[in-house]
Amino acid sequence: MEIAITKMSSKGQVVIPREMRKDIHEGEKIMIIKEGKQLILKRAEDLEENLKEDLAFAKKTEEALTNIKAGKGIKMDFDNFIEEMKKW
Repeated sequence: MEIAITKMSSKGQVVIPREMRKDIHEGEKIMIIKEGKQLILKRAEDLEENLKEDLAFAKKTEEALTNIKAGKGIKMDFDNFIEEMKKW
């Protein structure tokens, strides 16, 4: 395991220390995952297709929960709900 310390600029930018970014190239997309107080950086290209789909589903689910809590939910019967889920 490698460990390095960096800091955030006033613009919210963080420099990844040289020794940590030797396999990361300019323009490469990096995903940041926040879990509690922990931040995890992952190269987006390393994600498996299933994980990408799972993350998209989790984002839609979180948005729906936010809407429900705000009183913007939609009521529907079971069959209509299943048909909507198939569209995702």
